Amino acid sequence: YPHQQVPERQLSEFNLTEMKTMLGSYTKVLFVRDPFQRLISAFMQGMGSSSSFSSFVQDVLASGHHNASKTWKPLVSLCRPCLVQYDYVVVFGFLGQELGHLLRRAGLLADSFLPKFTDSEVRWTYSWLSEQMFSELSPQQKKQLSHFYRWDLSAFPFSSSLLMG
Repeated sequence: YPHQQVPERQLSEFNLTEMKTMLGSYTKVLFVRDPFQRLISAFMQGMGSSSSFSSFVQDVLASGHHNASKTWKPLVSLCRPCLVQYDYVVVFGFLGQELGHLLRRAGLLADSFLPKFTDSEVRWTYSWLSEQMFSELSPQQKKQLSHFYRWDLSAFPFSSSLLMG
C-alpha cells in the first residue's frame, strides 16, 4: 500500500486520553540546560539586536513569558514537566555520562554511538563565561531573571546556576 502522508500534530491538539495513550508508548527524554546559559548562548548567536548582554537581558525581560522566543522561554512552559512524565532528564554539561546510560538502558551499545564529549571543559568554559556575563547585570536584572526563570530553577537540577543566588 502506498504510504499515506499524515499531517503532523502538536501534542496540545490531542485530548487527555489520547495524550496519555500516546505518551505511555514512548520513552520520553528531556534535554535541559541552565536558563542563564541558554541566554548567553542566544546572545552569542546574535539572537537579538542588542549590542550588550545587559541590554539583551532587558529586551528578554521586557518581552515577557508570552512573547518570549523559544530560545530563551522558560523550559517549563515549553516541555510541560508537570503534564508529561519524562523517563529521563538529561542535563547539558553531563551528556557523556547520561547519554551512555540512556543508550545502555535502551539496549544499544553506547560506545559505538557516542562521540567523545568534553563535558568538563564545556562546564569550565560556561562557568567562566557565565560569571563574566552575570557581572554585567544590575542587581535588579539579576532579581528579575531569577523571577522570570523561577519555575525552571525549581523544576530542574540547576543548583549551581548563578540565578539561584
